[in-house]
Amino acid sequence: MSNSATDHAALPQSVWPARGRHTGPDSEEVIRRILRLRKETGALDDFAEPPVPEDSDRRLFEARWRVDDGTVTVRARLTLVAPEGRQAGREWQLVAEAERPWDETWPSPATMFWPDGDEAGDGGEAAWDYHPVVAGLRLRTVNPLPADDKEMRRVLRDAAKDAWCVNLVVHEAMTPDTLGRLPLVRRLPPALAHRVVEHRAAPEQFRAVNWALRDLGVEVPRGGAVLLPPDPAPSGYDPHAYAVRSVFLDGSEPAELIALLGRFAALPRPAPQGTEEALADLRDNWTLMTLQEQLDRERELVAQYAQALEAMTRSRDLYRESAERAHEALAALRDTPVPVAPVPQPASPLQQLTRAFKGLLPPRESPEPTTVTEGESGRAEQQPDR
Repeated sequence: MSNSATDHAALPQSVWPARGRHTGPDSEEVIRRILRLRKETGALDDFAEPPVPEDSDRRLFEARWRVDDGTVTVRARLTLVAPEGRQAGREWQLVAEAERPWDETWPSPATMFWPDGDEAGDGGEAAWDYHPVVAGLRLRTVNPLPADDKEMRRVLRDAAKDAWCVNLVVHEAMTPDTLGRLPLVRRLPPALAHRVVEHRAAPEQFRAVNWALRDLGVEVPRGGAVLLPPDPAPSGYDPHAYAVRSVFLDGSEPAELIALLGRFAALPRPAPQGTEEALADLRDNWTLMTLQEQLDRERELVAQYAQALEAMTRSRDLYRESAERAHEALAALRDTPVPVAPVPQPASPLQQLTRAFKGLLPPRESPEPTTVTEGESGRAEQQPDR
């Protein structure tokens, strides 16, 4: 798990992030075909393929559509990159942003770029929903947990690290029938269906799955479900609040679980690693603009240029004022008389000769002091003047 949630900026509620891996061939052609199909049916307003450097292995695709009866515009960008390690296919990252907070009933942005249902031409086209980190995991379907306890622990730990996906762990109270083996994610609202990975624990794996979940700080109720904590977890997150005690695997709609997933998806959690860069790329390098958007962009650029010019003008005026003050100070300094210190005159030759002779004379002896006794002093006073 990550060290701290404070290292990541909060993801805006108007942003829909998803990530996965397409294991089939010709990922780019699959996306181009679906984009053309969506535009022909009116699901998309338009799409584009922004240019990339020739030596880059990335491919970019943009799409714009409207939701909520055409009142809200959604912009989305999908990026294809080479997968890490030896995994086959291409990894993709998708970030969509709406003009207001995301509504679960809106269409999934993933299905604007990838085939859905019977639209896939072959098995390769449909294989776009693999987990980007944990090999074998898929969106849109049931993922049975491994029989080996240590392998189960590794799968759940690695899956929880990828914050692009929401991980749901379901424990089967008893072996389900045909309807019970259908994925619960097919019952989810469109905006959640392609972001949730559904893990299934068999009835006999109850103790093993809770042992594997111990490091994550959660446990699944018998016959219930639990959501794995986001990585990093937001401040004040309570992992025990995101569990359902009973999930009926009879083909009915799991209303309690759907409501729980909705609350979980609405959490103001930190952005997954890489989302901030993808969102900045969507906002700053967007190319699929309408005429009105182009006009607004040009007006914004003109306003920025005007602000820059005004700042340059202020700087020039300040520089000119400082230069004028410096010139005034210099002129005042030049007009002020400077007191001249007296220059010592060199000694005349006669003075130099006199100093030389004085240095040759012996030092004068001091006269010895005369000691006068008291008697002599008296006689001297009595001797009359002659």
